[in-house]
Amino acid sequence: GAVIAGGRYDGLIGRMGGPDAPGVGWAGGIERLALLAEADLPAPRPVALVPIGDAAEAATLPLAERLRAAGYRIDMAFDGNLKKRMKRADRIGARAAVLIGTDELAEGAATVRDLDSGEQGRAPLDTLAEALTPFR
Repeated sequence: GAVIAGGRYDGLIGRMGGPDAPGVGWAGGIERLALLAEADLPAPRPVALVPIGDAAEAATLPLAERLRAAGYRIDMAFDGNLKKRMKRADRIGARAAVLIGTDELAEGAATVRDLDSGEQGRAPLDTLAEALTPFR
């Protein structure tokens, strides 16, 4: 059913004994509005952390904690090769993948891939939470 409805009521006052006048009106169902306000919103899509190599796996754990503390839903995959890890990110509906390998560790950066558009770029590890803001 409708939450808010309305319309024109020209001549309504005249039919009730008053002067003939144009009219409009609307009403909102407070119960329905309250139900909508309490409705569960869809959960934010996760960000997939994809470590590449043993050194990256160790470095990614504290990074995951920092990103979770900043309010991100983080998923990490340690099983399989890069292709399998990226398939997992796609399967869970991740919004972005953060790839960290030996090259990224040496630079102190991560490769951030937008999983909707396929675009990617580098972001410094120390400001990664801010760089991921578009993926909230």
